[in-house]
Amino acid sequence: MSTQGEFEALFKDSVSKIDMTPGSIVNAKVIEIRDDYVIINAGLKSEGVITKNQFLDSDGNLEIKVGDTVEVTLDMVEDGYGETLFSREKAKRIKVWTELEKYQKSQEIIKGKVCGKVKGGFTVELMNIKAFLPGSLVDIRPTKELDYLEGKTLDFKIIKMDKIRNNIVLSRKAVLLDQNSTPEETAKKYTEGKVFKGFIKNLTDYGAFIDLGGIDGLLHITDISWKRISHPSELLKVGDEIEVVVLKYDNEKNRVSLGMKQLEKDPWEEVPKKLELNKQYKGKVINIVDYGAFIDLGDNIEGLVRTSELDWTNKNINPHKVVVVGDEIDVSVIEIDHEKKRVSLSHKQCKENPWTKFNETHKKGDKIKSKIKSITDFGIFIGLDGNIDGLVHITDIATLEKQNDIIRSFKKGDEVDAIILSIDPERERVSLGLKQLKDAAFLESITSLTIGENSECVIHDVREDGIFVMIDNNIDGILKLTQKELKESLKNESYKKDDKATFKIKSFDKKNHQVVLVRD
Repeated sequence: MSTQGEFEALFKDSVSKIDMTPGSIVNAKVIEIRDDYVIINAGLKSEGVITKNQFLDSDGNLEIKVGDTVEVTLDMVEDGYGETLFSREKAKRIKVWTELEKYQKSQEIIKGKVCGKVKGGFTVELMNIKAFLPGSLVDIRPTKELDYLEGKTLDFKIIKMDKIRNNIVLSRKAVLLDQNSTPEETAKKYTEGKVFKGFIKNLTDYGAFIDLGGIDGLLHITDISWKRISHPSELLKVGDEIEVVVLKYDNEKNRVSLGMKQLEKDPWEEVPKKLELNKQYKGKVINIVDYGAFIDLGDNIEGLVRTSELDWTNKNINPHKVVVVGDEIDVSVIEIDHEKKRVSLSHKQCKENPWTKFNETHKKGDKIKSKIKSITDFGIFIGLDGNIDGLVHITDIATLEKQNDIIRSFKKGDEVDAIILSIDPERERVSLGLKQLKDAAFLESITSLTIGENSECVIHDVREDGIFVMIDNNIDGILKLTQKELKESLKNESYKKDDKATFKIKSFDKKNHQVVLVRD
């Protein structure tokens, strides 16, 4: 059985083999884990106590279990009877610094995570140690768009270490310069069809700039998605890592054109299977522009309803007055352009055609009564059933010499009688006439009159161009006299207003809707 003296001799012998210099690293055994601290035994007379948080990884998980051997530093050594202070954190730091010094010396590439922005650059985490990445050493070319790097794990080189000041300086530029190739090598690297991963560096109205590591590529807005988008931000976010394919490399400008949608199947391949001409489908309004509305037909297939195909009665209607983004509407396929990969749609053709209906319920020669909707230099537009318009051309309002005077006599909102001259549903036109209605009325009114017969008239006006009368209370007549005869009749008051007189019917003036009379 060992005596007390022998035990002390053995203990001193084991301790003598441990580097007792403050700051030295020693191996210790975990003998107990409690709520807030961990008890270790480093082979000294007294056990050590270290706070538990020094044994947690970056995710907050405990790295050890009872019985594990861990490296710790001797922070303060007593005389064998007092307390010895240990640190797991310092031991980790010492070991990491030693490892990082190897990377600096060999100039090997080391991976680090960009944690956040600081004055002049970024902080980067290397093996749980914070390092500094100056803004000037981020890229080969100076750039202001650096926010996209935050949170990214990238390759670096250590260019400076100061253990006393706890300062480590990194360079990403040095890594990129090592990878920098001759123009020929770059062209070979970025050949058409090759796929790369890169970080979204910046977004513009026309596309996105992608950091491919040493060279930037442009992903044009039309090459982001098969679907139509108004701005890259609808699908992309600065800092995201995406997969792209090389579309073209410009040797002269050292510029790479990239595509993202090309990595997916072209939805146009499904168009022949999915769409048929003149067939109706349901679609969702995804974008509205001045010239129409874009409709999502499913499976990344889109079509355009032009403004003229939104409404039957208003060709230039504001699309926002007909549809709203998100609306689900019925559309009919009116054209499939395989060469341009475009689908033309119609919304109005899914609704009843008011021109066709009007043609079915009306015919040439029908008389209508309606209000004037607008007046132009060339005619009058009259509102018809189905909210369509009919045009009375100026030549169908009155005779040539009276056209301008008569068109000025009308105003918007007036109710007028007209006759249908023609209906053309295909060209969406209805032609109306006013003077034709008067022609018809005149012809009807003179059916009871016969040329050569005498007719009793009432004089209602005597002018230098003739004597105007009324026949049967509703037919205009004119007695044309020579200038000498007119002067004589005016002088002698042979014909006075409201007098009754009998004249012979000479002819019918259909153009001016008058009966021409002569004295018997």
